[in-house]
Amino acid sequence: MPFEFRQVDVFSPEPLLGNPVAVVHDADALTDEQMAAFARWTNLSETTFLLAPTDPSADYRLRIFTPGGELPFAGHPTLGSAHAWLEAGGAPRGDEIVQECAVGLVTLRRDEGRLSFAAPPLARSGPVDDELLVRIADALGIARGAIVEAAWCDNGPGWVGVRLADAAAVLDLRPDFAALPADVGAVGLHDEGAECAIEVRAFCMPEMGLGEDPVTGSLNAALGQWLAGSVLPDAYVASQGTALQRRGRVHVRRDGDAVWVGGATTTTIRGELTL
Repeated sequence: MPFEFRQVDVFSPEPLLGNPVAVVHDADALTDEQMAAFARWTNLSETTFLLAPTDPSADYRLRIFTPGGELPFAGHPTLGSAHAWLEAGGAPRGDEIVQECAVGLVTLRRDEGRLSFAAPPLARSGPVDDELLVRIADALGIARGAIVEAAWCDNGPGWVGVRLADAAAVLDLRPDFAALPADVGAVGLHDEGAECAIEVRAFCMPEMGLGEDPVTGSLNAALGQWLAGSVLPDAYVASQGTALQRRGRVHVRRDGDAVWVGGATTTTIRGELTL
């Protein structure tokens, strides 16, 4: 049985410089094993499956797989899958799009020519134990004192956010992925007046099968919840993917208690999947 398929580049207006997500439409007939196998085969950071919603408030349901397993939420797959759903004729019930996934309902909107999602509540926030930070610093190849501040930024994938002295320090990191004790998001400020406010890198533990993720919506959402309105302004653009020869641009805006995360989305491949 063939399934409609799209591959969408997310977080870059320029072709092939964002983070691609593979999206399978109307995937209700697929088993968990088939979904996991296809995600391993694509070998992308995430592969998603659009399903009929089980919550009457949702427009569709989304399942998100890495090559190593299923995620309860991820940002660039949320934007790319919404783009694919709309392009295939999906029509939201209201002015906003409502996605159902394992963390619950996620709201998206079309704003200034791009899709944005409302960051889901953090499952864990606050200080990070210093013993864990020592292990993180060792895995990143830096001294513990090079971490200016840190916080749990867990909205599903389980990120620990670490802020370094500046963007250059983030770009200089050469992590030992096998030694990572948690999924780590590193952030550093660019000089005032630069195109982007911060440089971000996302490092994943080996069991997720990812290594470094090119451009990461969930991490940028959590970083916005942590830093927007304090270290960072209420609205800013983050750069991610530079170390991987990508040019991701993530638009983050705090609006009251909500943090919205958006970026460009472009379909690069259309076709059919047969399993």
